[in-house]
Amino acid sequence: MLAGVVAAPLAWVLVSMGQGDSARTVNDWAASGSYNTADLIEPAIYLVVAGIVLGLIGTLRFSPLGPLVAGLLLVTPYAGLFADPFAVRDLVPDGWEVLDRAIPLEQPLDNGTLVLLGALLVIATFSAQRWRRWPVAAVSPASPDLESTLTDAPVVDAPAVDAPLVDAPVVGARTSGETPWSAPPSTVGKRVES
Repeated sequence: MLAGVVAAPLAWVLVSMGQGDSARTVNDWAASGSYNTADLIEPAIYLVVAGIVLGLIGTLRFSPLGPLVAGLLLVTPYAGLFADPFAVRDLVPDGWEVLDRAIPLEQPLDNGTLVLLGALLVIATFSAQRWRRWPVAAVSPASPDLESTLTDAPVVDAPAVDAPLVDAPVVGARTSGETPWSAPPSTVGKRVES
């Protein structure tokens, strides 16, 4: 659950940084009529890291409540737009800066990215795999090395074979309806008692 509480705001900030920088970059390209795709590397890194953070919360089984909490934290501001959009937008911090770059926290709220990501996380909560217990692995004592394991292993005596087998099948001999690899089960493994 704690992971969801940390992941949702972190993802919101990273998505805001990535979308803001990406939008500014593409708008500058459109205005100037030229582009340099290297300008998209930094915004792409922010968006990829946000995707990794949310992907880890959504797919790994830290806690079944982690994606639910994170999803609800991301969906709630957008749901608030239905009740009082101006009050919700006033609650979103404005003017945050990281490395002298403004973080447009309202952008993912306004364009619906938050509700999209939040809905994905809420649905991830209902995965049947998430609610199953982890399998318990059988723990075997570890041996110090292979040589001691081989030398310390108990020796099991094989049963002595002192009597010949009766009616043992002959390789290549066939009786009616038999194949060379089968023999009647009544004749295999019988011993003559002396």
